[in-house]
Amino acid sequence: MLDKLIQGFDFHATALQLRAERGRTLAGNLANADTPNYKARDFDFKQALAQATGLAQHGAALTSTAHMKASAAATSPTLLYRVPMQSSLDGNTVEMDVERASFADNTLRYEASLRFLNGQIRTLMTAISGGQGQ
Repeated sequence: MLDKLIQGFDFHATALQLRAERGRTLAGNLANADTPNYKARDFDFKQALAQATGLAQHGAALTSTAHMKASAAATSPTLLYRVPMQSSLDGNTVEMDVERASFADNTLRYEASLRFLNGQIRTLMTAISGGQGQ
């Protein structure tokens, strides 16, 4: 029982770490929008999460404590270069509209993950206290 709870928290913690890393990457793109020859970077969140949680190898959620857990290196996803829709004269591939939309989407998903995790913790606290103190 406790293993399932820990696995759930581990999954969400890994997702939050990856969302934070993606936020830093996208913020770097926005900060370098005027830097000549800067190449915008990003990563596939779904693929990075699958790798970090072991779903890529196992094809399903970890069901045993004998399975390998995510390592710190697994939450450092492989950065890819973004292909621009329209090239620029200075070689910069940052497209502000794309970056802003990606940044906003990532921020909303980060907040949603936090709210979900908060709800799980609140539910556990209610179960532990037996509904007292509400």
